[in-house]
Amino acid sequence: MLQQFNEKNNNLIVNINGNLVPRSEARVSVFDSVVQGGDAVWEGLRLYDGKIFKLIEHLDRLNASARALAFDEIPSHDDIINEIRKTLDANGMRDGVHIRLTLTRGEKITSGMDPRLNQSGPTMIVLAEHKPPVYAKSGLTLITSSVRRFPPDCLDPKIHHANLIQSILAKIEANNAGADDALMLDLRGFVAETNATHLFTVRGGVVSTSHTNACPEGITRQTVLDLCHDNEVACEVRDISLSEVHRADESFCTGTMGELAAITRVDGRRIGDGSVGPLTRRLSELFRELVRRTGHRIV
Repeated sequence: MLQQFNEKNNNLIVNINGNLVPRSEARVSVFDSVVQGGDAVWEGLRLYDGKIFKLIEHLDRLNASARALAFDEIPSHDDIINEIRKTLDANGMRDGVHIRLTLTRGEKITSGMDPRLNQSGPTMIVLAEHKPPVYAKSGLTLITSSVRRFPPDCLDPKIHHANLIQSILAKIEANNAGADDALMLDLRGFVAETNATHLFTVRGGVVSTSHTNACPEGITRQTVLDLCHDNEVACEVRDISLSEVHRADESFCTGTMGELAAITRVDGRRIGDGSVGPLTRRLSELFRELVRRTGHRIV
């Protein structure tokens, strides 16, 4: 799975601290915290027919992550929404758009990791691109990565931070193996997530996903759990071992970037009959219907 450049993104307008600049001129300082140490939090948002799905939930998570990192200043939801709206308007965007919202600790007075060197407030970046869901709906292939996800006593995954080295290392392994993505385990050997998404399995009609002990509190993940509860689909949150993934009837992953996407092969094992399973299809349809009738109107 390799994203391709979309020609419609050639002349993007990017929002940096409220300033609208062409893609070719979009820059942050070499003294910015995101450059100095990956010291930033972020969210991925998706625009459907003028509405952003689960916008407030995403902004709540951004705020919580920035508070956990002790940011001195955090823009209000209203301020962020205004900047998103301004960015979408400048690009004439209404549908089929993915927004990468990044909030850094800001620019430092000199290089170094000490947050006391940040004396000018945060940097906010709104990057909106024409980008449909990035995963093929016909089925993904995973390999299990040697890179493990941190538990909360090492680095709390509830902080949705911009230091993605673990994920990048796992993705390199997937690329080298010719797989779409990498499955990542926690330090106990149970499933955490993939390098980019949350993972669900289906066996005997029961939908299962892992605890968030070693993965972020996924918003699409929670949406799927809510859809299961609301539509009488048996579901559970528990520790899942790797062999349970290999012998699942179905498997799928979830995330804002790719919505719901079936997983049909893991570590060379065919999942189920190797096609998109019935519960995966049903939950995907329920998700699409929820997206159509909900969302925060923004353009």
